[in-house]
Formats: sequence, structure tokens, C-alpha cells
Amino acid sequence: MLKPTIGLEIHAELKTKTKMFCGCPNDPEESHPNANVCPVCLGHPGVLPTANLEAVKAVIKLGMALGGNIPQKAKFDRKSYFYPDLPKGYQISQYDEPLVLGGELAGVKVRRVHLEEDTARLTHADDGESSLVDFNRAGVPLMELVTEPVIHSAGEALRFAKELQLLLRYLEISDADMEKGEMRVEANISLADENSGEFGTKVELKNINSFKAVEGAVTYEMERQSKLLAEDEKIVQETRGWDPIKAKTFSQRVKEEAHDYRYMPEPDIPPMDFAKLGEISLDEIKSSLPELPWQKRKRFAEDYALQPAQVDFLVADKPTADFYEEAISEMEENDGGKNNTLLFNYISSDLQGLLKEANLKTTDEDFKITPAKFADLMALIAKGDITSRAAKNVLSEMFKTGLDAHQIIKNMSLDEFSGEDKLQSVVREVIEQNEKAVADYKKGKENALQFLTGQVMTKTRGGSKPDEVMNLLRELI
Repeated sequence: MLKPTIGLEIHAELKTKTKMFCGCPNDPEESHPNANVCPVCLGHPGVLPTANLEAVKAVIKLGMALGGNIPQKAKFDRKSYFYPDLPKGYQISQYDEPLVLGGELAGVKVRRVHLEEDTARLTHADDGESSLVDFNRAGVPLMELVTEPVIHSAGEALRFAKELQLLLRYLEISDADMEKGEMRVEANISLADENSGEFGTKVELKNINSFKAVEGAVTYEMERQSKLLAEDEKIVQETRGWDPIKAKTFSQRVKEEAHDYRYMPEPDIPPMDFAKLGEISLDEIKSSLPELPWQKRKRFAEDYALQPAQVDFLVADKPTADFYEEAISEMEENDGGKNNTLLFNYISSDLQGLLKEANLKTTDEDFKITPAKFADLMALIAKGDITSRAAKNVLSEMFKTGLDAHQIIKNMSLDEFSGEDKLQSVVREVIEQNEKAVADYKKGKENALQFLTGQVMTKTRGGSKPDEVMNLLRELI
């Protein structure tokens, strides 16, 4: 029986104002090529890099969240290789003294987290004859996290990558948007007999730029290696890319070993000793840690009695979780948890639908519904002062205008039909206008009653309760 062993290497660009070793802006939205560049990130001879301490703090913060060990000393190294996106001929990275050692996330042990500079971006021409280099990305602070080889399935790899992205966002050190290349995943995969106690030949997968690709690439590569071993063929240690169109991996180059990179200490950047480096306080960084995703999941489940799937939905987007919690605080207490579920249902369905249609987030300035106004609408629904059908219309109007629910109900005249006399008047009018449906109901056709109810609901613009309408129809017919 073959056992797959997987280790992940994940890179994430950090959200700092400037690049890793120079003062150029770190702006992922810059559309003009080679705009945010200087002699340092262009690799000119004789320049002196200076470490961005905000990036150092960000990686230490991540390490603390992972429960890793933060050594008192760390240093930068030169990793030598030659490629058009690396103008110096080497990358400033970390080798034997990284910022973080150990840690754990989603049940997966972490080996290390280190800091380095990103490379330039290459754009290859369609004719295959030329390539263009944009150095805006060159020198951007890049975190690299390496797991231990303890993952054994594509699903487990996917869960880890998603949880890391979520953690980076909660820590507010990276947006980790895979579509924009802000987070990139590499997977080292080997297969071996599960009773051998050894690892198989390692193959590294690159160009994994989406969560769908993480699962697809790892699954395909495990199947490819398994088939080769079944045919008594050898696995070649190499780097392979992922082709999302063909949904298969392809060979890129024979894999380099660490000695091929000729690591050496970076002579232009002094080693960091955090006991002496006054600009960085490990105690301050630790005290700045926010509530972490797994902590929030536990608290939401206990405090709000939500189902695991509901908790996961909210925690997966911190602004949504914050909006939910602020709205809950505005609602009446001691309702047996009914408001908790009511709020979740409207946030996860109706509100999310409006946000998606408008391409907005709850943190955007154009989002006009405050948690207090949202809670006010939920209270009206919970008390039965407004029907769920009318509530959808009110919520939509709140989304457009930012007005509170009471004002919108008044503007839409939904409160005109709250009195029994006015509702009776509408029901009588519907009965008079639909003689055939009334006759069908008298003959025992229940669907005729549903039709008449719908007519009343339309005339009252959803401002009446279906049960009350049905009872009145039965009584008056």
C-alpha cells in the first residue's frame, strides 16, 4: 500500500508601506510597469539594502500566532541563482537562522517561517520569442512558511492553505489574495510503501495559484506517481508545474538541492539580536495579537449556539463576523438564541446576495447599513411587526438608501395594512375580483386559497401575514 507524504511551502506578500530592503512603495495595485523602482530593487552594483523592520515584526507576529519558537537572533542570507526576474543574481532570504522555528496550524506541524524579497514579474510574449520584466514586485516583503512533511491527502493540504490565508488576514499582515499572486503554494509530494518507514522520491509542484489548483494538482500528482510505481518505473526528482487548462502537471526542470543555491550570510545586513534591537519588542508584538480564527470559532459556538457550518461561514470573513457580533449586541437578550439564528440567516443569504450583486464588502464606504440598523430590522421581524417577504423589500431599500427600517416601512406604506379593518378591506376586494378562484375553493381546491392569499400579499406589498390572510379568507368566503 502506497502512502503519500506532502509538505507545503507557502509564500505570502506582506502588507507594508515600503519594500523589504529599500524605500520604494509596496503597492500591488500599481498598473504602470517599473514605476516603483530604485537602484536597490534593480540590483545596481554598490547599493546597500536596509531591512524593513515592519516586515520582520509581521513574520514574528505570525510565528507567535502559530505557537512557534522565536529565536533571539536571526540573519539574512544570499540565495544564488540566475533568472531574468532576479537582477542581482541572488535573492536575499534566510537559511539557517530564520525568524520562526516550529509551530502548528490546522493540525499540521510547521518547520519554519522566514522572510525574503520577492522577485520581479515576467510576462512572456505569445510568440515565445521574448519576455518583459516588471520590477514593481521586485523587493516586496515575502513570507515563506514551510510545513513538516506530515500531510497525507489533497484535502488536508487544502484545509491548511485556507486556514493560513485566514490567519494572515486576521493578523492583518497580508491580504493573501491568490488571484492577485499575493499568496502562492508549492507542494512537495512523494509516495512510498507505508510499511517501509521511508520517504519516496520528492517532486515539487509550482504554479499553484488557487485553492482549486491546490487540490487538483496534489491529487493529480499522487495519481501520476502511483501509476508510475505500479509499472515499476522510477520517480524523477524534479520541479513540475500545474496546467489548470489540461488539469495535469508537467515537467519544468530537475530539482535543485540547497547546496546548488550556494547560500552565504548577507554581508550588507547585520544579524538581528532582538535583545539588543530596540525597535522590536517581542512582548509588544505578542500583546498585539488579535483573537485568532480558531479562538473565534470556539467562542461563537459557545456564546451564540450556532451550528459548526454557521460558525465557519462567519469566521471565514472577519468583517462579516464583526458585523454579525455588533448586530447581535443591539438585539434584545434572553430570547433563547432565536435572534442569533435569525441574524445569521439574513446575513448569510439576503445581505450577502445584495453585497455580491453590488460587488461590495461590509467594510466599504458605499455599504450603508450599520449593524444597529440591521438589528432594528431583525427585531421587527422577530416581533412579527413585519413579514419576511416585506423584510426583503425593506432590506433592499436600506441597502440602496441607508435609511432605517421604520422610515422605509412608512415610505412604502407597509404599515397601512397592520390593522385588521384595513386588511379585511383588501381581502374583501380580492374575493370580489376573483369569483372563479373563490368558487374553486368552495369546491375543495386548496390551491385556490393559495392563489387568493398571493393576491392579497401583492396588494399589501408583503405587509400582511400569510396566516392571518388565510384565516380571513376562510372566514369571509
